[in-house]
Amino acid sequence: MGILVLLLVIWLALSVLGFVIKGLVWLAIIGIVLFLATGVWGYFRRSANR
Repeated sequence: MGILVLLLVIWLALSVLGFVIKGLVWLAIIGIVLFLATGVWGYFRRSANR
């Protein structure tokens, strides 16, 4: 669970950095996609353990 939260924080930071620096919009898009994918993966992994 700790690794999942760490990954979510990293992806969120990359997204914010990409939006702050105008030339790195591609970084923001990658960060958002990875953030969503990690969240979905964590949700399904947690629900499978129940």
